[in-house]
Amino acid sequence: MLSSDDLLRLSKKEKNPNKRLRLLAVSLYLECHNRALVARQLKVARRSVNNWVSEYLAHGLSGLDDKPRLGKRSSLSLKQKQQLSRFIDKRAQSDKGGRLTGMHIKEYIQSEFGVDYHLNHIYKILGYLGYSWITSRSKHPKQQSSVQDVYKKVPPGNDP
Repeated sequence: MLSSDDLLRLSKKEKNPNKRLRLLAVSLYLECHNRALVARQLKVARRSVNNWVSEYLAHGLSGLDDKPRLGKRSSLSLKQKQQLSRFIDKRAQSDKGGRLTGMHIKEYIQSEFGVDYHLNHIYKILGYLGYSWITSRSKHPKQQSSVQDVYKKVPPGNDP
């Protein structure tokens, strides 16, 4: 077990704010041996301090690490997400023009996989897949770069 001074030094170097608080709480506990007082000083629940101190005494520093958080499993499998990614890539590279919106993706997921997501969650899925919800300007199918070049602004001093 480390001394309270060692734990205090570790807490000052720790980048994770949650672990920093746990290190500080255990350090204060080792100084005064009063969990309620530590909880009041740090403005946290006494039960939290009890848990942190117990974990430290039982497992050492590793007891103060963040525990894995479990959440709801995704309704889409990894294979379905890969299929969705291919769909998005294919639509983005299409020469037909137009743009792919969150509503289009929502409708695709609903028709292909039978999963109904809220539109806000569609953007979270896009972020998970590495896409940005910010889209570029769509390209018109009849667009010609030679005509566009005529209208481009030329910096001053480059006149012929």
